[in-house]
Amino acid sequence: DSPLSPYSPSNGSSRKLSMDEMYLSDTGGQYLDGTTDITRTVHWGVPTPLQKEAYTRVLMGNIDLSRLVFPPNTAGGTVEAFARRALWDVGLNYGHGTGHGIGNFLSVHEWPVGFQSNNVPLAAGMFTSIEPGYYRDGEFGIRIEDVALVVEAQTKKPFLTFEVVSLVPYDRNLIDLSLLSPEQIRYLNTYYETIRARVGPELRRQGLEEEYGWLQRSTEP
Repeated sequence: DSPLSPYSPSNGSSRKLSMDEMYLSDTGGQYLDGTTDITRTVHWGVPTPLQKEAYTRVLMGNIDLSRLVFPPNTAGGTVEAFARRALWDVGLNYGHGTGHGIGNFLSVHEWPVGFQSNNVPLAAGMFTSIEPGYYRDGEFGIRIEDVALVVEAQTKKPFLTFEVVSLVPYDRNLIDLSLLSPEQIRYLNTYYETIRARVGPELRRQGLEEEYGWLQRSTEP
């Protein structure tokens, strides 16, 4: 019996990273004022056309669900397909749920919020992940996961939408801008402005100038 968890490196399972492949990093932390669950996929070299298109379509699904406006008491399963539509358009899909509830200093996967058919209707104040993906066995995996808060939308009648509270840039190297709609690009730019405004001053306060420079480059319009 090994004391190592499945996520612990060992001489038998670890290997060197290269510039020639994609990396999926699923990260999270427990804090006194909240729980994080954020996944980003990166490629430091030259992605293949399929990798770039698949990543972009996963991002499109993430954006389409995140910016969706919907009636109160809507079940998550009713809107889940918005995260898959851009993949479905070209015959791609993913085999896991689109999101799960997230506890406040509790469970990272917390019932009963989410996008499955047996989850409760969405209501203001709920936290859920939004995490579409795409995977090719033995080749690469993509997932883009954010934590989102259900909030009231700026509509005449009281509808709902999401506010993404994960402030981490997406990988510009993997985005095919020609696939994005003007609305999706506007959403991205607004998101990047929010990241700069909220994270930038904190990096400066801590004297993290190299990290601040990376943030500025990663959030250019």
